[in-house]
Amino acid sequence: MIEDVLSREFLRVAEAAAVDSAMTMGQGNRRHSDHVAVEAMRQAMDSLPMRGEIVIGEGERDEAPMLYVGEKVGRAHPEDIEIDIAVDPLEGTNLCATGSPGAIAVLAAAPRGGLLKAPDCYMEKIIVGPRAKGKVHIEASVKENLQAIAKSLDRPVKEIVVIVLDRPRHEKLIEEIRSEGARIRLISDGDLSAGISAAVRGTNVHAVMGTGGAPEGVLTAAALRCLNGGMEGRLVPAKPGQEERIRALGISLSRIFTERDLAPGDELLFVASGVTDGPLLKGVRFFGHGRRVSSVLMASSQRLIRFVDSINVKDDPTVGVEF
Repeated sequence: MIEDVLSREFLRVAEAAAVDSAMTMGQGNRRHSDHVAVEAMRQAMDSLPMRGEIVIGEGERDEAPMLYVGEKVGRAHPEDIEIDIAVDPLEGTNLCATGSPGAIAVLAAAPRGGLLKAPDCYMEKIIVGPRAKGKVHIEASVKENLQAIAKSLDRPVKEIVVIVLDRPRHEKLIEEIRSEGARIRLISDGDLSAGISAAVRGTNVHAVMGTGGAPEGVLTAAALRCLNGGMEGRLVPAKPGQEERIRALGISLSRIFTERDLAPGDELLFVASGVTDGPLLKGVRFFGHGRRVSSVLMASSQRLIRFVDSINVKDDPTVGVEF
């Protein structure tokens, strides 16, 4: 199983991207923050025992020098497992650049064919936790979905919290949610982190609604498969040529995807490392002679969710570990 072979290695990959991007936190250069995260993640993959292919990455080959869609990664020995990999080396580039909460380094993996090769376009989404899974529908009204969530949680709608990306395209959605009495947490970036929060009890987040990135939708789906969360999504072309590309992939614009459609693999690995402090993970902490990284590792087939704190210190016998 890929969990047995690659879980520790993928944890190291996510940590490498988190550490390097955290070094740029607050410097105001989102492109540089993303660049160093991509380089660190790509370099850390070189020696891994796998024949990997990037299916969700930094864009097409002519748009990205590394971690582009279709790139082969890993040491590629004949006996190595074939896997598909989805990455977001720095989810929340603006958050990192401004020192704001919620930036993370993320990757998901599955045996070949286990992750949808989603085009780089928008996706309309609704994401909920296990108790509301299967009870919300993207074609239902906001009112109907909020009532379904409230009923599944045995609480009034006024106690429901919905995360929405703060974008002009969501003005109508925000108005409808508020008119029903539910509460909203607006975020500037990071709908992947938001989706994970909706599936974890104790975060005081009960749903995510609105339109975000389709690649992030696939990564979110992989995490939801491990967390028993639910999701429906529908691709939304936003730029010239995207509709034709979606159709060329054999995908109908009317198709509604669930978390299982987006991440159909039976063996899914999901890893995220905090870059800046967030609701689930602390950001990278640097101390005198080392650093501390907080991560989460999820494995669907083993029903395993592991929170990991990694402390690395310099090779110096006088250096102590700081907690």
